Amino acid sequence: MSAATAAAPLTRRALLRTAFTAAVLAGTGAALAPVLRARRPRQTVTPAPLAEETYRGRHIAVDAAEVRIDGRPLHVMRRADGSYLSGINHFQSYPTPLELARAAVDELGTAQLALAAPHHG
Repeated sequence: MSAATAAAPLTRRALLRTAFTAAVLAGTGAALAPVLRARRPRQTVTPAPLAEETYRGRHIAVDAAEVRIDGRPLHVMRRADGSYLSGINHFQSYPTPLELARAAVDELGTAQLALAAPHHG
């Protein structure tokens, strides 16, 4: 091959192939953009710091995942309005999990929470 052949101008076929490839890449990028954007890590609300205290002689531990009284898990549910209620008292809601745990201790008295929560079914 001579140097003249290597420096030949683009042919119509090469120009169309380049344009087609660019169009396919642009279309693929446009189709994948929503998927790639959705895979970005989302900003999450930083959970409240771990709270531990002794209330009426009972150890209460509250973190982002659960509430424990004397090391036993308390079943806690979050209501749509942002308040919390527990399996100890379904009729009263509390603004924070810590206040809910204190109320559960008041309700339990000297009784202990069960190790495994019963399942409905």
